[in-house]
Formats: sequence, C-alpha cells, structure tokens
Amino acid sequence: MNTSDLLSYCMSKAGAEQRVHSDWKATQILADGVLFAMVHEPEGRPAVSLKTSPALADLLRQQHADVFPSAHLNKSHWSTLYLDGGLKDSQIYYLVDASLQQALATKAAGNH
Repeated sequence: MNTSDLLSYCMSKAGAEQRVHSDWKATQILADGVLFAMVHEPEGRPAVSLKTSPALADLLRQQHADVFPSAHLNKSHWSTLYLDGGLKDSQIYYLVDASLQQALATKAAGNH
C-alpha cells in the first residue's frame, strides 16, 4: 500500500479532516475532532499509526514484525505499521476502520 491510497481511504470516512503535526512530521487524520490515524515515515518508510485495544495491539506486534508501538502516542493503544511491509492492504483497511471505531467510542465515553 502507498501513502496516497491510505490517505484517500482515511479521508473517505464521514467527517474526516487532516492536519499536519510539524514537530512529528506527520499527517494526522481526525473524525469528529478525534485522532484515528497518523501517517508518517519512521526510518524513511511509509507508515500509519492506528488505535486498537491493548489486546489487539499485543497480538499484532507478536504476529507481524512490521507492527510496533507508536513513538509519540500511548503505546498500549497505538501501534505503527509499515505500509510497505508484510500486512495485506485488506488488513490495513480493516485496522483503519477499527481505529476509527475505537477512537469514536473512546470519545463517546468521555475518555479522549
């Protein structure tokens, strides 16, 4: 997957908006004012940071060498995955959707 395809998919979500976080050299994608994806290039590789449950984060990190704790976000909930690694596009799209649901649920619960 490439960054352009990922950004297009994220921006297709209802209420999605982009903002640049210049300190982190990242494009943040928000829906309803809450972050659900962050596109950046750690170590020069295209990547996205996504929110999951801690259990799913642990499972993904154990099963995929291209998934690791996010540098700038809560490491128990946020994982970074390389877009040019071993994850299939369908898996990345699923994780984007799951991240959006998790972020919106957290906001609804008042724990953002």
